[in-house]
Amino acid sequence: MQTQLAAKRLAELGHETRLEVFRYLVKAGHQGVPVGELQTNLGIPGSTLSHHISRLVSVGLVEQRREGRTLYCVPQYDKLLALATFLIDECCSKESGEKPDNG
Repeated sequence: MQTQLAAKRLAELGHETRLEVFRYLVKAGHQGVPVGELQTNLGIPGSTLSHHISRLVSVGLVEQRREGRTLYCVPQYDKLLALATFLIDECCSKESGEKPDNG
């Protein structure tokens, strides 16, 4: 993963509301969640929620699919795993093999 893409994804997840939306989606599973359910359960106004979802979509962390009249948001676990792997690889790649200091 390129550093620039990782930074963009982390920036989007760095917003409290977007992180809350993404965590809800990840917990819900691969089938995704209807936008209306997100709005109801998270208490986010529709236009605000739409903005935050579009930001997550723009960096590839969420995809949307329509089934009839229902719009689903689906977390992209492969992108999340790639981001986590990028962070772990970078933080644990000292030449000496030492683990990073947690303090």
